Amino acid sequence: MKSVLILGAGNFGAMLAKQMNAQGYEILIVDIREAQVNAAMPYVTDAQIGDCTDPSFLQTLGVDNFDLCVVTISEHFQTSLETTSLLKDFGARRVISRAKNEIQEKFLLRNGADEVIYPEKQMALRLATKYASEQILDFTQFDGGYSIYEMAVPADWMGKTLPQLDVRRKFDVNIISLRRDGQVTVPRADDVFQQGDIVYAVGEMKKLYKCFHVH
Repeated sequence: MKSVLILGAGNFGAMLAKQMNAQGYEILIVDIREAQVNAAMPYVTDAQIGDCTDPSFLQTLGVDNFDLCVVTISEHFQTSLETTSLLKDFGARRVISRAKNEIQEKFLLRNGADEVIYPEKQMALRLATKYASEQILDFTQFDGGYSIYEMAVPADWMGKTLPQLDVRRKFDVNIISLRRDGQVTVPRADDVFQQGDIVYAVGEMKKLYKCFHVH
């Protein structure tokens, strides 16, 4: 079981705790505000009230024992920055910090964050991409320009197989799974695409758009 330290029990921190709890994580959540800590209690293994920028308090948490430390503080950037830096000073294995803009993202990375999450930017990108075309049902972006897209199969794919379409050679796009009638499978060479099929495809955005005729 993975152990996670969440610093900040605001809306985002509490939601993260709830989702991680559902996946079986062992969670300690910390916030200086008692009401927020109490509200998060049903979703965590333990909770503490304290100032994350106080080195003596932070040291008592044993941050080096956690698989992951997540700084979700967003109201006061200086607090987030100090907490991120202290976590690394005390030997945290991996620190993920929340940013509200690109400037904050840069400073957090320079001050010890192994990764920065930027929920507003990520959600805006997801919505803009998802609604760019009716074919795009969902997508997940990765580093290096690659993404996984959940796509409705184009009309000109109907009655054809993957070898016939040859999208890997033509577009540098990989089809990793097929969803048909609610069942997700790895597509076989002899699977013939039908109306209503959904595929999960990996590739660069421009190549994926060209492959699926997204304009």
